[in-house]
Amino acid sequence: MRRREFIRNTAVGLASLAAGRPGSAGAKESKYRVAVIGRTGQGNYGHGLDVVWNDIDQVEVVAVADQDSKGRAAAAKRLNAPKAYADYHQMLEEERPQIVSVAPRWLDCHHEMVLACAEFGCHVFLEKPMCQNLEQADEMVAALEKRNLKLAIAHQTRYSPSLKHVQQLIADGLLGDILELRGRGKEDRRGGGEDLMVLGTHIMDLMRFFSGNPQWCFAHVRDGLKSVTKNEVRDGAEGIGPLAGDEIHAMYRFGETTMGYFSTQRARHGASKRFGLQVFGTKGILTMTTGALPEIWFVEDPSWQPGHSKARWKQITSAGIDKPETLSDPNQRFGNRLIALDLIQAIEMNTQPKGSMYDGRAALEMILAVYESHRLNTPVELPLKNRRHPLSKL
Repeated sequence: MRRREFIRNTAVGLASLAAGRPGSAGAKESKYRVAVIGRTGQGNYGHGLDVVWNDIDQVEVVAVADQDSKGRAAAAKRLNAPKAYADYHQMLEEERPQIVSVAPRWLDCHHEMVLACAEFGCHVFLEKPMCQNLEQADEMVAALEKRNLKLAIAHQTRYSPSLKHVQQLIADGLLGDILELRGRGKEDRRGGGEDLMVLGTHIMDLMRFFSGNPQWCFAHVRDGLKSVTKNEVRDGAEGIGPLAGDEIHAMYRFGETTMGYFSTQRARHGASKRFGLQVFGTKGILTMTTGALPEIWFVEDPSWQPGHSKARWKQITSAGIDKPETLSDPNQRFGNRLIALDLIQAIEMNTQPKGSMYDGRAALEMILAVYESHRLNTPVELPLKNRRHPLSKL
């Protein structure tokens, strides 16, 4: 991506990242009624999507729903929720919350739960990934759009205060034109299909953050050193849906000059160490992990060989370039707080959250494009014409 494209595409993002906390315009005097949906033993409460509301002054938690009696009682206690329900439909009907955390990590329930929230007019804070397939994602988006409801997805890196310094660095031309984006999953025991779905969603979202929507994807999926066929398709863990492969390589075209690459395999060494994104520009390299306070490093070296050029790596933190980090994010509470506050601001200003339902669907589409390209053995254009799960048609 050329520098002028990046400046044009991120001007709005810079303004929103610089904005303060919600409440200055059109703010409500009363507190928002918040409810939480969890599923103990089947996705639980995600990565803290329940307790985040304990830190938000603008809301009151009115109820929690969990089909497991012990899990429900524990959640009600830690959230100080006055009511607890076994059936989340009953909770939504009786409590009429304005915001709901759809917190379970397992994907098999996301579609149904978000549609129920939309039916009762609730805005949603949703655990990632969005859902199992694009048919579900399209239905979720349509239901929320019908009532002008907002959905924020838990792609925490997009909310990092460090990213405004990265954006400014790129806008100032220090990285040059973006030529390559290289992402990898955690490559632990989940390496391959599960890694692509569960962790790859963060990398796909970051690729889009830097370079916009991809034009096409070309990918190959292997299992046991052989090209995947329908015989290798399996039901994924944690309600993911169809999965395949222990080794995946994907290539994406972005804009005029930028190519993106994502790979994951069950690596013998260094599991989790490579998880993140590298951005290669005509003037240097930027590397980053994920999260609200990711580790981000930058080196001005057009050769991409900093050891040869002796160029010095500079760290980018929430405080700026080459400045020590002053913030902390224990148990992802800081990142979730940023998302929750931004969701409230989006509701009050009638805008989209920084990580919206459209971003969640787009990340999922990049993931499923991998399987669609493998199925057809050709590059596939995005958005995908096939909205069913590609592995169901293999």
